[in-house]
Amino acid sequence: MMKKRSFLFLLLACCNLFAAAQFKNPVFDHDFPDPNLIKAKDGYYYAYSTQANWKRDSLGGPYIIPILRSKDLVNWQFVAPALSQKPSWKKAGGIWAPDAAEYKGKYHLYYSFSTWGDPDPGIGLAVSDKPEGPFTDKGKVFLSKEIGVANSIDAFFIEDKGKPYLFWGSFHGIYGVQLSDDGTKVKGDTFRIAGNAYEATYIYKRNGYYYFIGSAGSCCEGVKSRYHLKVGRATSLKGPYLDQSGKPLLNNGGTLLLEANKGEEGFAGPGHNGDIITDKAGDTWILYHGYRKENDKKGRVMLLDKITWENNWPVMKGAVPGLDTQKAPLF
Repeated sequence: MMKKRSFLFLLLACCNLFAAAQFKNPVFDHDFPDPNLIKAKDGYYYAYSTQANWKRDSLGGPYIIPILRSKDLVNWQFVAPALSQKPSWKKAGGIWAPDAAEYKGKYHLYYSFSTWGDPDPGIGLAVSDKPEGPFTDKGKVFLSKEIGVANSIDAFFIEDKGKPYLFWGSFHGIYGVQLSDDGTKVKGDTFRIAGNAYEATYIYKRNGYYYFIGSAGSCCEGVKSRYHLKVGRATSLKGPYLDQSGKPLLNNGGTLLLEANKGEEGFAGPGHNGDIITDKAGDTWILYHGYRKENDKKGRVMLLDKITWENNWPVMKGAVPGLDTQKAPLF
């Protein structure tokens, strides 16, 4: 009897291990728009999103920049909101599209402060000693009219060759600027890397190239959303970025990376991706959001898919969100 019981426990453990090694989109089935990702020293991945309210799902809210964490990019748990209250440096607006980065021993969280059609949105910064917060708001980095770029939202932070840079922009050009050494202020002149077709900058360095992945199309109309991802690459952070055909992104070029599933099943408006993560098997994975076509009232749920590389260009299977059961990342 003991041998049979031990065998059953072993069989159950093996089955559980097999189950844990697979997943199916979405990986977080609640509203989590504009997901951003970092890997922290405690071994967890932390994800941050645009403000969200999960009361409909009996999970509380509203939350100003909700934070999730996971060890495997598949199983996520809610931690806390990054901020307990809305910053006061702007009179009105929502807190959108955060971008977190570990910088000089602190966790910097850049965020957009805007309303739809806002004539002067801006980007602010909150800082914490821990990825799970709480974050202390440091106020604005700049407003649109101060920096001279309309619709200044969707921040992306990157450190390159020891210097901090911030990229941003939403359908009025994608711009970058060097920041002060503490990451709190603008230092130097702005420069432009992509045209008016884009928002939601993400730049990924690999094999001597800088890959710009941007979101194009309408983001937020449920199943009618036309959001999609395009990519270009450069050999310098400041560009010029070109697509596979050689067309500059400054002229709104871009090679398709991801779009909505065809037909009535799957996800609409996939985009605004978070960081690209490489697992222990050497596979690269990308997190992003999309609307469930069968229930877009759930909001923009979080999706995970693999990226492969062909001739030093990123490729996603079918250029659409994965619908089948997939092998999970290896960590």
